[in-house]
Amino acid sequence: MTALLKAENIHKSYTVGKTVLHIIKGSSLEVADGERVAIVGLSGAGKSTLLHILGGLDVPDQGRVLVKGQDIYNLSETKRTGIRSSTIGFVFQSYHLLPEMDVLENVILPAMARMRLVSSYDGVKGKAMELLKSVGLADRADHRPFELSGGEQQRVALARALMNDPLLVLADEPTGNLDRATGGQVLDNLFALTKNQERALVLVTHNDIIAKSCDRILRLKDGVLISA
Repeated sequence: MTALLKAENIHKSYTVGKTVLHIIKGSSLEVADGERVAIVGLSGAGKSTLLHILGGLDVPDQGRVLVKGQDIYNLSETKRTGIRSSTIGFVFQSYHLLPEMDVLENVILPAMARMRLVSSYDGVKGKAMELLKSVGLADRADHRPFELSGGEQQRVALARALMNDPLLVLADEPTGNLDRATGGQVLDNLFALTKNQERALVLVTHNDIIAKSCDRILRLKDGVLISA
């Protein structure tokens, strides 16, 4: 069976002044449909860099990333964007909600680029409201992000990530800006919504306790992924 996500021999470096920083040094992994994988490691180990490469946001220096068997870095930027839009949902540590839009509009946003593929705006709006209901925020749909707590904003970001029914959710320290109780609620929503819809999840975290909630744990050490 073809893995939903497969990364082969990923390398990534950055140049800062006269110094070359080798962040990822030949990392590989596979993620199956519906599987939940945690990537752990120390702060600054390159976890976020790797996640961005897996999601088509940052081009590797070397290696391949295959989504549903397709090498996304062998595609045009337009086609790669299409795969990100249709197949991958992102949840970041910083919520990245647009302040000029209300909560409902923020959730709908990923679907706007695909409006030709859906039957009506009313259908999109209805789906967004269902997602907000699933994270307990249907009553905040007409609020602006600044009127919400950090935990509420992150739950809106989670609903937005699921708007296009992605097969894969990439979550980068989704509770990093939240206290333990609020972060726990966000994680409960994240795990429930991915499991119920059989979505694969790759979760980046520095917290080993959170990682243990996943099916498998990989550790990024010295730029290489190893089994934890």
